[in-house]
Amino acid sequence: MDEREFLKAYDPHAFPPFAVTVDVVLLTVREGVLSVLLVERETHPFRGRLALPGGFVQVDEDLEAAAVRRLAQETGVRRDGDSVGAHVEQLGAFGDPHRDPRMRVVSVPYLVFAPDLPAPTPGSGASWVAWVPVRAVETDRLAFDHAAVLGAGVERARAKLEYSPVAAAFCTEEFTVADLRRVYEAVWGVPLDPRNFHRKTTGTPGFLVPVGRDSVPGPGGGRPAALYRRGDAQLLHPAMLRPH
Repeated sequence: MDEREFLKAYDPHAFPPFAVTVDVVLLTVREGVLSVLLVERETHPFRGRLALPGGFVQVDEDLEAAAVRRLAQETGVRRDGDSVGAHVEQLGAFGDPHRDPRMRVVSVPYLVFAPDLPAPTPGSGASWVAWVPVRAVETDRLAFDHAAVLGAGVERARAKLEYSPVAAAFCTEEFTVADLRRVYEAVWGVPLDPRNFHRKTTGTPGFLVPVGRDSVPGPGGGRPAALYRRGDAQLLHPAMLRPH
C-alpha cells in the first residue's frame, strides 16, 4: 500500500476529537512594575472571571496567527511588525482533560515581552481588559488553568533574563543601562546594585551596543546617560544570575 492509498483509507474518526486554543501571556513593565494583560470574560464558562486573552484556533489557522488574532479581537492590541512585542515564543502546552468544562481542549499559550504599551480596549468576548501588576493578580479568580499558565510564563521570563538578552524587549529601541536595570528589577522583584549591574551588562560581549549619544534629561534635570541598543548576542556569557 502506497501513501496515497493509505491516506484514502485512513479514518480520522477512529480517534476522539478535541479542540485547540491559544492563550497569550503578554508581559510589560509599566511604571517600574511587571504587569500582565488580563480580560474579564463576558461569556460562559467562567463568565465574569479574569483570564488571559485567547480563544479557539480555526481549522485553517496557524497557532501564532490565532494568538495574534485573539489578542487583537479581545483587547485591541495589535501586532504590526514588532510593535506589540520584540519577543514572542511558544510557552508550551496545557492539556489536562478537565481544564475546560465544555469539551477536551488543549491550550498552546504564547509568551510575549513588550515595551510599555497604551491602555487596551475591550473587544469581542471581553467586558473589561487592563494591565494588572503580576504581584496583584488574584490567581484563584483566573478562569480555566490560567493561574498555572501565567505562573509558567512569569517564571520563563525570569529565567530567560539570566541567560539571554531578551530584557531589551521590554525597552524601547534605544535605552540607558538604568532603563534596562529597572526591567530586571521589575521582572525579578529585587533591587540591584547600579554599579555592578552597569559593569556586568556593558562588559558582556554582544549584549549592548553604544548608540554614540546621551539621553535627554527629564523634567527634573539630572546628568544625561549614555544610550544603548540591543547587540547581536543570542546568549549571555557570563550569565546574569538572579540574586537569591
